[in-house]
Amino acid sequence: MPAAPPAAPDITTDVVLVVDFGAQYAQLIARRVREARVYSEIVPSTMPVAEMLAKNPRAIILSGGPSSVYAEGAPSLDRALFEAGVPVFGMCYGFQLMATTLGGTVDDNGAREYGRTALAVSKSGSTLFEGTPDQQSVWMSHGDACSAAPEGFTVTASTDVVPVAAFENDEKKLYGVQYHPEVMHSTHGQQVLEHFLYRGAGIEPNWTTTNVVEEQIALIREQVGTKRAICGLSGGVDSAVAAALVQKAIGSQLTCVYVDHGLMRQGETEQVEKDFVAATGVQLKVVDAEERFLNALAGVSDPEQKRKIIGREFIRVFEQAQAELVAEAGAAGEDVAFLVQGTLYPDVVESGGGTGTANIKSHHNVGGLPDDIEFQLVEPLRQLFKDEVRMVGQELGLPEEIVQRQPFPGPGLGIRIVGEVTKERLDLLRAADAIAREELTSAGLDRDIWQCPVVLLADVRSVGVQGDGRTYGHPIVLRPVSSEDAMTADWSRLPYETLAKISTRITNEVADVNRVVLDVTSKPPGTIEWE
Repeated sequence: MPAAPPAAPDITTDVVLVVDFGAQYAQLIARRVREARVYSEIVPSTMPVAEMLAKNPRAIILSGGPSSVYAEGAPSLDRALFEAGVPVFGMCYGFQLMATTLGGTVDDNGAREYGRTALAVSKSGSTLFEGTPDQQSVWMSHGDACSAAPEGFTVTASTDVVPVAAFENDEKKLYGVQYHPEVMHSTHGQQVLEHFLYRGAGIEPNWTTTNVVEEQIALIREQVGTKRAICGLSGGVDSAVAAALVQKAIGSQLTCVYVDHGLMRQGETEQVEKDFVAATGVQLKVVDAEERFLNALAGVSDPEQKRKIIGREFIRVFEQAQAELVAEAGAAGEDVAFLVQGTLYPDVVESGGGTGTANIKSHHNVGGLPDDIEFQLVEPLRQLFKDEVRMVGQELGLPEEIVQRQPFPGPGLGIRIVGEVTKERLDLLRAADAIAREELTSAGLDRDIWQCPVVLLADVRSVGVQGDGRTYGHPIVLRPVSSEDAMTADWSRLPYETLAKISTRITNEVADVNRVVLDVTSKPPGTIEWE
């Protein structure tokens, strides 16, 4: 198995731990803390309290979770956490766990609240709620309800259903809310979270992308030493920022390898060879591997199998490039022992690598890696969201056309063809995708959407009429989505005029396509990519 990157060096002084009780929003909590310019890390609820405290956290946040505090086998927490003098903020399940652990009362009485709920603040000048309205909208998701706060706590908010929807103990610096302040539907949630961080925990907001860059440079230098590394460069934001970051750390010890696997979009290979090298001056090795990948994918339609094949072939090509670089350097050259990847946290979560998360789909650079990989992985962006990666790219001085590029999956068009991947189908999809991108750019919508995957339903045909004759062609799916971090997404409401232009051009200009459809599914339940 690939070697995990070592722990980051102890550079950051103000660390907030987010204890994950299986919440769907645990990463969002960490993200919101970072937006408040405070560094955060996620730890599992199974971590012993002594280990949590050994990290010297300035504060601890207890996430929500799907369990009832009364359920058999439900996650629990050592009371010692609340007696250690570290400020603690409980949310939803974490709030109820704090209440029961410290002697409060949580009733299993079916007092359910889900979705947008009116919160009545009874102590408007409290640490959490000062400066927020007495009536505000919050996002609830709970079955049990707290009816009595622990001794020493002041009840600061309630709802029509829940008498204790928030409580505070300034003396012990313990705070909790029944709702989810981290989601945007809680209208003053970020303000409440920041009040905990700044007022309750006394943390200064001083964590910036400069800190990220400095910490990762130190980590990379410590990990790589004098050896050499190669970076799998795809032309996308993630690999570009990872490559620029590693190059800043180890300079000429890095060689970027661009694998032209035949699954890229129109013009992207040329863009990588010209634009990225011009922007960074990095050493670039281009490998023509189209035939290799298409042969490996022949006859395969299952999306998981496709992802794993693509992941495996990437590694085999990198190993080939490694051998060539070693041979070129001769006996005196340092070993090429490291592989740099632009892995982000959403990749890790969907591949089952998050705390308590299911494997939704194997990303080629996480769950899709072969077991016999010999490289040690360098993944400086592994705990970051996409928008944080863009900020790091700007900090590194990368040009806007690279930093603001819409996300594109590492497996490329291979996972945008529903069915077997062939050269003919790739050429068809490339043409349709190029039209969609051109029209979105022409309409000035590039920054208004997160990305717009164009999908070919290769195993589906529909009847159409073109040139007064019957056709039996493939449908093309447009999947425009809006998102902050790819963990959740909504479909983008594009202007009808733009959609009409895209549809007309694709059906007129792309052979064997006679229908264009629009995907209006959010995430969840659907993922952004179809495969």
